[in-house]
Amino acid sequence: MTDSHDSLPEIQNGKKSGNGAFIAVIILLLCGIGFMAYLLSGKTKEIKNRDKTIKQLTTDMDYMNDMMEGYVGSMSNDLKTDFKSMLETYDVLAEKDKGKAEEIEKQKEKIQKLLDEMQSNKNMSAYQLAALKKENETLRTIMKGYIVEIDKLNTLNLQLTSDLDSTSTQLNLTQEERDRLQQENEGQSEIIDKAKKLQAYNFNSGANKAKLGGTMTATNKARNAAQLRASFTISENSVTTKGTKTVYMQIIDPSGKTIQLRSGNTTIVGSKEVPYTNSRDINYSGSSIDVAIYQDLNDTKVAKGNYKVRIYCQDQLIGTDSFTLK
Repeated sequence: MTDSHDSLPEIQNGKKSGNGAFIAVIILLLCGIGFMAYLLSGKTKEIKNRDKTIKQLTTDMDYMNDMMEGYVGSMSNDLKTDFKSMLETYDVLAEKDKGKAEEIEKQKEKIQKLLDEMQSNKNMSAYQLAALKKENETLRTIMKGYIVEIDKLNTLNLQLTSDLDSTSTQLNLTQEERDRLQQENEGQSEIIDKAKKLQAYNFNSGANKAKLGGTMTATNKARNAAQLRASFTISENSVTTKGTKTVYMQIIDPSGKTIQLRSGNTTIVGSKEVPYTNSRDINYSGSSIDVAIYQDLNDTKVAKGNYKVRIYCQDQLIGTDSFTLK
């Protein structure tokens, strides 16, 4: 009996001991979960901050791309032009040295691949274009090596540059290029001619009738017309040549004919011969000047109707006007 009573406290102590260990494990688990939750919270916050940073960087990048859109477009066009120019250069080099045709063709394939990439990708970023620019510089350096090697006797007329903002590589001018240069020169000449052109304005055109004493006064009656006139102002022009200039007045009657008391009165305008009614020489200093040209009818009768006035100077039409006689 004594032994059974003594074992009971031992059992109770074992239960207490097991419960304490279980509680300790639970506490450790809870601490571990709390620690993991703390770490997870930190990582979540870090991820959110990183996402925010990425979003801000993306926004900044979009903003920078918008700001650089014009520059990127210009840089893209320059690169395309330079790649095409290098292809043309290699074509000439291949003709000059057939033995290097295979090597040159490989370089052309690299250039064409980059050019195709630019053609297919219309929205390249500044970073991508900067990388292509480096490729361009590398390929250009290689091409210069071929030029030096092939052009030992100075048989090629080459003008090289590595700056995309300057003119591209120039080879022996083809007929097409010579024609283009000629057209550009002609275009420049046209611009200069336009700048030199005078203008006539402030018109007062019509007919005059004779009064006693030989004086003239304006009239709108065809039967009273003894003289036709056109008065106007010639514009200021600092570009055109100064000195004596002939101004031609052409008056066209209602039937479409130029009024001429001398049939030989003609002048050249452009490449055409134009009849005129009368003319006057002026001394042009570059400043605006008032001009009046008259034509006596010498008893010649004129018809009723609308009359057109055209003024020519320096082989150009510089102004028009009209009037009506009743």
